[in-house]
Amino acid sequence: MVIASERAAPAVASPAAKQPAIGRQAVEWRSSAGPIAYPDAVAAMEARVAAIRAGSAPELVWLLEHPPLYTAGTSARAADLIEPGLFPVYRSGRGGQYTYHGPGQRIAYVMLDLRRRGGDIRRYVHTLESWLISALVEFGITGERRSGRVGIWVAGADGSESKIAAIGVRVRQWVSYHGIALNVAPDLAHYRGIVPCGVMGHGVTSLDRLGVKVGMDAVDAALRRAFAANFPFEAAARPSCD
Repeated sequence: MVIASERAAPAVASPAAKQPAIGRQAVEWRSSAGPIAYPDAVAAMEARVAAIRAGSAPELVWLLEHPPLYTAGTSARAADLIEPGLFPVYRSGRGGQYTYHGPGQRIAYVMLDLRRRGGDIRRYVHTLESWLISALVEFGITGERRSGRVGIWVAGADGSESKIAAIGVRVRQWVSYHGIALNVAPDLAHYRGIVPCGVMGHGVTSLDRLGVKVGMDAVDAALRRAFAANFPFEAAARPSCD
């Protein structure tokens, strides 16, 4: 489970879990053109989390890319950074170990008020997985969970398994941030500097590697459709671009 939480009770359920569901409420969607520097993205997420917590801004799904970099989650092990200096490394408050971000990878930072969505962090992470699996179906790809391994996996005909999407979540006062990273057409050689999420003996893959040649607009549309199906009490909102 790749979760880092702050000021949350040890139990999974929130004290607000018994409150009624919020009903149909619009989630803002934002798509950024061009790579966004990682520190800028984190600062923007933290500001939005505070605004959501205060009730002054709606929940947000932010679609973006980063320049090539590695992030180290709260469980990152020094031995899993194989080539220090290959790309910048940022310490991240999200759960998990090392992961790669770069051009050709669709990142979705998901900022939701979990107090109003049942208050169950494990269920939230499970729903993120279901979201990715549903989106991949649109491209003819069968994504799967694996016990003891983080992310979404694709099984090869030869019995091999490769990771196509990563999940890393942070929760601050029951508002989520960070989120998912789906490999669309990144340079997979960039993973050589780390052991992705601490998992040895398995590869990484992408839609492009699997023969699916598709642009980010199509991926974003699939993610939006799948999100609506897996987080059913959101109404679709008109996206904004920056």
